[in-house]
Amino acid sequence: MTDTLIDLTYLVASVLFILGIKGLTHPRTAVRGNLLGASGMLLAVVATLVTKEVLGSGTQGLGMIVAGVVLGGTIGATLALRIQMTAMPEMVALLNAFGGAASALVAGAVLAASSAPSTQTSVATVASGIIGSVTFFGSLVAFDKLRGLMLPDKPVLFPGQQPLNVLLGLTSLGLGVWVVNEPSALMSYGLLVAVGSLLGILLTIPIGGADMPVAIALLNSYSGLAAASTGFVLNNEILIITGSLVGASGLILTRIMCKAMNRSLMNVLLGAIGEENTSVQDADEVYAGKVKSASAEEVAMLLDGARRVVVVPGYGMAVAQAQHQVRDLANLLEGNGTEVEYAIHPVAGRMPGHMNVLLAEADVDYDKLREMDSINPSFEQTDVSLIIGANDIVNPVARTDPSSPIAGMPILDVDKSRTVVVIKRSLSPGFAGIPNPLFAADNTLMLFGDGKQAVLDLIAAVKDT
Repeated sequence: MTDTLIDLTYLVASVLFILGIKGLTHPRTAVRGNLLGASGMLLAVVATLVTKEVLGSGTQGLGMIVAGVVLGGTIGATLALRIQMTAMPEMVALLNAFGGAASALVAGAVLAASSAPSTQTSVATVASGIIGSVTFFGSLVAFDKLRGLMLPDKPVLFPGQQPLNVLLGLTSLGLGVWVVNEPSALMSYGLLVAVGSLLGILLTIPIGGADMPVAIALLNSYSGLAAASTGFVLNNEILIITGSLVGASGLILTRIMCKAMNRSLMNVLLGAIGEENTSVQDADEVYAGKVKSASAEEVAMLLDGARRVVVVPGYGMAVAQAQHQVRDLANLLEGNGTEVEYAIHPVAGRMPGHMNVLLAEADVDYDKLREMDSINPSFEQTDVSLIIGANDIVNPVARTDPSSPIAGMPILDVDKSRTVVVIKRSLSPGFAGIPNPLFAADNTLMLFGDGKQAVLDLIAAVKDT
């Protein structure tokens, strides 16, 4: 009877996971989706804690398990409460790393404790070891690059990098065959994890900041696949279902990100994104004598006469935490009869949906958030496009220069607006590391300064106007 109830609980948890992912597809239902997913995980954990294996592990074993749950829950809750939205990409990378490490360690522990594991267990252990170790070290590299600790934000490349990645992949598969044929030789599993770890590092170091959203989505998929493999090792249905959901949704998201950034999915899988390009124009050549700086009062006069304004948020808005001030400015303009909408690029910021979450936090009406394909045709009828801390996603070089690192990447066509106002601290490049000719265009005005303070100055100027 207990097994039946546990299986039924796992089924309910699986349904909650599916409904949770469905809810996360739209900002309006994201909070509910998150709660449904969390509720499903709570049910799954409780059901697992009352299985025969856990209850029969003795007082000491059960105490260790409960202590682990309490410790992990405390750390997770603390991080969730203290993390800033600007650091959320690093948080996601770190969580992916933990998921990969847990899968590889659990699979290895089961292999070590089994005297004669079945072929299914051995094959699943190999999959967990390879994918889990690649995920762990690849995610640590992503975390380091996002955090700016040791590795440079730019791609790290060297001759023969791709052939070496292929060789390491084949080597890990060869070691996997050894593990399946001789599961008692634990050294083979250790070597497999070591090779997978090196492969994870080499697959991630050539990824630059501009491609980090793609890397995060792919590593998220890997963590799910590693968990699903470990589910087969443990014969745990909920782990298989959960891992499969995460793996599939992560891969779909990776495909969407590849399309949004004009990247090849195969190149992403082989770590071939973010290749350097030496034909980038010099910033002085692009900007010299062409950039027009404006004051808040001058921009306020433009906004006062505008019938339609489109706000384009970017990572700079996230860093400045200016989303609430942007909302106040939009409300002020709408009170004066101006139509205001928000143009959301799929990879604005450092993770998919970054801008949607920030604006939802500021209680911006979801109906005003327009996706790139929806809003691009209307820029020619836009009086003012107000760009706040965005760079690569509005860089027209993506359309005009086939040798550019962002060539072919779909962008927001803000340059077609009657007037473009860019709020930015300086002319420093975005994640792609290239200058943006938009900043020197004839219809562009630069309002230099901190994003939050610049918007506050605009609010005051608009009120005065």
